[in-house]
Amino acid sequence: MDNINEYILRALEPDDLDILYDTENDKSLWKYSNTSSPFSKHSLKKFIENSHLDIVEHKQIRLVLSDMKNTAFGFIDLFKYDMINRRAGVGIIIFEKYRSKGLGSKSLILIEDYVAKHIPIHQLYANISTENIESIKLFEKHGYLKVGNKKDWIFYNNKYFNELLYQKILGK
Repeated sequence: MDNINEYILRALEPDDLDILYDTENDKSLWKYSNTSSPFSKHSLKKFIENSHLDIVEHKQIRLVLSDMKNTAFGFIDLFKYDMINRRAGVGIIIFEKYRSKGLGSKSLILIEDYVAKHIPIHQLYANISTENIESIKLFEKHGYLKVGNKKDWIFYNNKYFNELLYQKILGK
């Protein structure tokens, strides 16, 4: 899993429904995604069907990190796209069995390349729980700067968690 050219970001396909369903309904991830209830296969099928919509129209895009054999390793999202201010949030989930193999780094490299070629974005930002040390290390490694600490920002499982705001100005 060394060469960046062995990986692509591709659109969601109908065949991704089961892995999307499993990911979105993994309660261990809900703290990081601000999710509080399960998703139905029906609603996720509709999400996939609408995933072709332009980011300007839909304000978000979810791509699949895969190899040339179409093996899915995770998802990367651009969300809350703001066309006027040219910014979007970025979120990554690498499937558990593929973690700690450098795929998060590959995802960030690929999404920044994708944005540079296809979407007028000046900056990306990430909201990261203070407990998510691996994500903090990943984003810092790729030049994201911590610009804020939102205290008691996330309420999950009857407990408050702080969330850090990371930002990267692109093209610098």
